[in-house]
Amino acid sequence: MEKIAIETDFIKLDSLLKFAALVGTGGEAKYVISEGLVRVNGEVCTMRGKKIRPGDTVEFDAFTLKVTGA
Repeated sequence: MEKIAIETDFIKLDSLLKFAALVGTGGEAKYVISEGLVRVNGEVCTMRGKKIRPGDTVEFDAFTLKVTGA
């Protein structure tokens, strides 16, 4: 599990995937999210604008991200 620190109240799911370098582009983020390949807190999430806050867990491919505050 990798910890990702954000300095804001939240980050949008598609931006988080790019920030963590799990995808290369916004288009790729949009695709993997819309295809149901991303889980937020254990549930499939298809909303690319989903607000991810400290304490949330995001899973994609073989990666698990734990979002923390700064």
